[in-house]
Amino acid sequence: KAKIRALHYLQSAMAMLALGTTFWAFFLLQTLRQSRCQPFIGINYGQVADNLPPPMTTVKLLQSTTIQKVRLYGSDPAMIQALAGTGIGIMIGVANGDIPGLASDPSMAKTWVNSNVAPYYPASNIILITVGNEVMLSGDRGLMAQLLPAMQNLEAALSMGQGKIKVSTVHSMAVLKQSEPPSSACFDPGYSDLMRAQLEFLNSTGSPLTINPYPYFAYRSDPRPETLAFCLFQPNAGRFDPGNNIKYMNMFDAQLDAVHSALDKMGFKGLEIVVAETGWPYRGDSNEVGPSLDNAKAYNGNLIKHLRSQVGTPLMPGRSVDTYLFALYDEDLKPGPSSERAFGLFKPDLSMVYDVGLSKSTSSETPLAPKTPATPSQQPKVGTWCLPKTGISDVQLQANLDYACGQGIDCSPIQPGGACFEPNTVASHAAYAMNLFYQNSGKNPLSCDFSNTALVSSNNPSYNGCTFPGGST
Repeated sequence: KAKIRALHYLQSAMAMLALGTTFWAFFLLQTLRQSRCQPFIGINYGQVADNLPPPMTTVKLLQSTTIQKVRLYGSDPAMIQALAGTGIGIMIGVANGDIPGLASDPSMAKTWVNSNVAPYYPASNIILITVGNEVMLSGDRGLMAQLLPAMQNLEAALSMGQGKIKVSTVHSMAVLKQSEPPSSACFDPGYSDLMRAQLEFLNSTGSPLTINPYPYFAYRSDPRPETLAFCLFQPNAGRFDPGNNIKYMNMFDAQLDAVHSALDKMGFKGLEIVVAETGWPYRGDSNEVGPSLDNAKAYNGNLIKHLRSQVGTPLMPGRSVDTYLFALYDEDLKPGPSSERAFGLFKPDLSMVYDVGLSKSTSSETPLAPKTPATPSQQPKVGTWCLPKTGISDVQLQANLDYACGQGIDCSPIQPGGACFEPNTVASHAAYAMNLFYQNSGKNPLSCDFSNTALVSSNNPSYNGCTFPGGST
């Protein structure tokens, strides 16, 4: 059905192009683009709960979404088997308590692989084994020293029959001595010898560095309104990094570029980064700062739009980092404050806690579609476009540009080689992005505000081969 729907969309787009209805062709092609799978979106499946649905039910839920990867914190045979044949990528975790045995005895690593991987692979698409979780925070130097040997033994065991599966370990952002500004980031000297050895292993095996960036925790430690907007991908003044002359518009990009900068300083600039966990709680105790339904929906929803835009980060542009959202369900047995039990996107009855556009039906049909009308004949005879007001500074225009392109629109036409790249100015690129954001929001006048720096116009700004969507031309 998905293939037939895609073919219908493509046929409709081609027919409308022949009729010259540029706007609707643009809309349908954008819809087709959005309906494709997004391999960079994953989800964490925690099981510290007593109310989770059966594995097969969970797999059917995953298949109804655009989620293409799932992270398991331990080997769960029932879940791994239920995922067989789905193509969904599986990350399997090895508990911290298993590290000493795996490190000291290669035969234990072989036994682990024979028990937890070999019976299910390749029918179940196991792609990554993560040894331990945030081991560097344990304070146990002995365990830290055993981490790499455990990874090496598992990698050797996998190479005997499951060589395509990579091996890594999950780190907290706390492995960085500092992360602000991103250009100054470096790994904690107390871990430098251990980190260098791990990075050499990851680099030699083609495995990623997996990290847990949480803008939520950054806001919790600095609960100012401007910090909240920066963390939630909402319009804000941005944060300028004098070390690389980059103005960051959201905390997620800043945290990832901090990790990238730290890797660069150690000589591993090209190492792939994978986000193993990131999320925001929708509920918390009265003394907790940050948890709320609105904040959780804004963070996760805007993060997904940012990933789908494939803008990337300033230091890693043009692609989206594989990102595993935390989490699929709440874990009602987790200890700690209420927020620890309120990260789930879905309830055990499979209904959404809040909608962030992960459903295939909503993600493929609604985000980029105008709310009305339904047929070309209902289009207004005169088009409207969202344009910057005169006299707006480049700093503000750059903020508008970054915000618009971070909301899931297709900014490739204003990237090098794109039809609207020239003139290569902030004003020109911002105008294109702001207008496209307005069009994709159903021409809602509120989406053409940009902190009172834009206005709706009937003047078509298209030029040469660069077409600004907006109606009749």
